[in-house]
Amino acid sequence: MGASGSCLGGAVQFSVSQPLLDVHACHCTMCRKQSGHFVAGASAPRAAVRIEGVAAITWFTSSPGIRRGFCRNCGSHLFWDQASSGTLGINMGSIDGPTGLRLESHIFCADKGDYYEIADGLPRYAAYPAGHA
Repeated sequence: MGASGSCLGGAVQFSVSQPLLDVHACHCTMCRKQSGHFVAGASAPRAAVRIEGVAAITWFTSSPGIRRGFCRNCGSHLFWDQASSGTLGINMGSIDGPTGLRLESHIFCADKGDYYEIADGLPRYAAYPAGHA
């Protein structure tokens, strides 16, 4: 099952023709600063993602080889892109309608904020787990 979504203002719309993969919550400092809390995201093969309104996307290079895409009009955080990967990260909050997916893990827990607890029993990783693309 694919997915579709958009930014808050509708200037950027996207569709994914294949199932989303690896749904995780990222607690790294950069995700928390960008979004105001942790970010739930999934991956999709690049070739399966179609984006309309590309001109409204601003890409911010947050670390070497990593960029984050957001709508320059409404500020919605949409994408996480690692140049060396064959996938594109998509923020789950930008997806329209039910996904049928469930959170699989928590990553970068060593950076998590002190104002909340992770108590759902899912796997937790101090950083990015080995073996993930």
